[in-house]
Amino acid sequence: MRLDMDITLLIISMSFWMQGLLAEKNNTSVESVHFRLVGGASHCHGDLEMKRQDGNWNPVEGLNWYRKLGNRVCAELDCGSAVSVRDRNQYLVIDSWWIRPECHESELRDCFESSSSLFSSLELSCSDSVRLVHGSSLCSGRLEVRSNQSRSWSSVCEGHLDLLGAQVVCRELGCGAPGLLQGAHYGAAEAPVVQTFQCEGHESALLDCGSSGSQICSSGTAVDLTCTDPDDVRLVGGASRCNGTVQLKHHGEWRYMDNSYVTDPWTLKAADVICHRLDCGSAVSVRESRVSFRRWSISPTCLLSTSTLTDCVKTDPRTGGTTLSLTCSDSVRLVHGSSRCSGRLEVRSDQSWSSVCEEDLDLNDTQVVCRELGCGPPGLLQGGLYGEGEAPVWTSELQCEGNESAVLDCRRSSSAGKTCSPGTAAGLTCSDPGGVRLVGQPSRCAGTLEMQHQGQWRPVGDHFKLWDLKSGSAVCQHLDCGSAVSVNTTDDSTDRPVWLVSVPCVKLTSGLMDCVGLDDSYNLSSAVDVVCSDLLPQPNISLSDGVFEVYQQGFRVLVFSDFTITCSVQPQYPGGSFQLISDTEKPLNLTLPAVNHSAHFLLSAMGHAHRGNYTCVYHVDIYNRSFSSSQSPALYLTVGDSVTNLNHLGGADRPGSAHI
Repeated sequence: MRLDMDITLLIISMSFWMQGLLAEKNNTSVESVHFRLVGGASHCHGDLEMKRQDGNWNPVEGLNWYRKLGNRVCAELDCGSAVSVRDRNQYLVIDSWWIRPECHESELRDCFESSSSLFSSLELSCSDSVRLVHGSSLCSGRLEVRSNQSRSWSSVCEGHLDLLGAQVVCRELGCGAPGLLQGAHYGAAEAPVVQTFQCEGHESALLDCGSSGSQICSSGTAVDLTCTDPDDVRLVGGASRCNGTVQLKHHGEWRYMDNSYVTDPWTLKAADVICHRLDCGSAVSVRESRVSFRRWSISPTCLLSTSTLTDCVKTDPRTGGTTLSLTCSDSVRLVHGSSRCSGRLEVRSDQSWSSVCEEDLDLNDTQVVCRELGCGPPGLLQGGLYGEGEAPVWTSELQCEGNESAVLDCRRSSSAGKTCSPGTAAGLTCSDPGGVRLVGQPSRCAGTLEMQHQGQWRPVGDHFKLWDLKSGSAVCQHLDCGSAVSVNTTDDSTDRPVWLVSVPCVKLTSGLMDCVGLDDSYNLSSAVDVVCSDLLPQPNISLSDGVFEVYQQGFRVLVFSDFTITCSVQPQYPGGSFQLISDTEKPLNLTLPAVNHSAHFLLSAMGHAHRGNYTCVYHVDIYNRSFSSSQSPALYLTVGDSVTNLNHLGGADRPGSAHI
């Protein structure tokens, strides 16, 4: 672990926090959470406190907060939108609440744990009288206003707010200039409609504007407003605008962006959001560099679920440490795929993005695309796989040799006026550049989680015990092992290099490798053990010790003979049992203990009622749980009525035929 002062402080503080959690284990429930803001000008401004189940109010720690989380508190208090969240440093040995670093705003009520120390207080300001609801960010949505008289929220008709009024609203909400003003984009109004506003544009709050009496507007015309993001991002010091060190503008000031969060690490999935914000291609690589300037911190996880940077800027800016440098592809990207390395192919040329027809790509072309994106070799190329898209069709045909480093380095032939046939916009899936595995147990579907990143296999660290069944299930699904039945954090007391993985990212995306933290300098003793539901291999089934012959897709057995069906499984775990099941006229459901990983079922006096399919299932108790395998392939048996008929009967005794 690096000994950067900021990291050290974070580790110390989080260690105190974990000690408090282990001592008290006092999780909150939906019914027990109550918030209040104290010391401010109104109940919508002040330091955040939360009430314990015993009725006492305790302060909330200021680390790990950002506006989007604060907005949930504002909603709980029936205030407007979150305008700002700030932390005020102070160290106190006092009962307090901490928000878990992986918290998602939709689960805020379940995110708090108690602690016995406080490192900083959280100052939260909510708007008193305006809010935007049902939008893609805090700065977009349907406008609702609360008057001083009614104290209830009301919609505004589209024609009752002009550009000057929109400027006042956006300013009051801490957002940028108004961008889009229209009706019913974010749904029909549920609240009653209020008066027309007559603003001059310089007012600090909408209720400071002049207004006329209440009116009723037609359905679907409640005003929807999109304010621009007051924050911005850029890459500096690189060879192009899509390459360089990340700088974030917040509160009007450009600063480098911090890259030192253990609990919410930067991933290629989050970096991809910045690349798209800059109208570049996909995120290819991220590196870090050490700076001594003050930096802004931002939640990478928050970026995955909002369209506005200002929603995600964290409360705790840093001084010194590492900052983020990013390389985005300049001219190629995959969009609307299940991971960073899959999607509909688009190429940038003449300052715009264009789709590519499937027929214009060959293996050499796709090799170059996958290489430029930092992905593995191409796997699947299929037209329309990820939709047709709205981008125009690229008018050039690629003629790559396969060794180029970028698509635009390839030779091209012009196809002016070209269009793709429906369903042929190229969808490409490149293989993941890394790998995932579970090791240390007999089954490949159980063990310690390891990931291959930057060419190195390492265990996944989990110092703060963030992995759960949902994130573990993503691993199991990636390995085609079903879902997780057990996820545990272990500690072998010896630090070694680990990969950090963003657990919220794992829960939000199907691209597991996109969620590996980009910092390779962490040494931890913790690891993640996962047990998947499809732990056991599929058993085998075979026929022996009887008079029979191979017959089409099964076996034909002599009538009245004895025969044995053997169930077996690849050796993994000792003991267990086998279950033999049939769909015959008289169904069988027999169980025998496993001996040397097999069981032999002797069936006597073969008769016509035995005709049908037989399957085996293996059961074993391990990891304090009972596991069952999938069914074996079906073994089909039919009956011949004499030894002679075994050699001469045709296909008449298959199901549905006249002869048995």
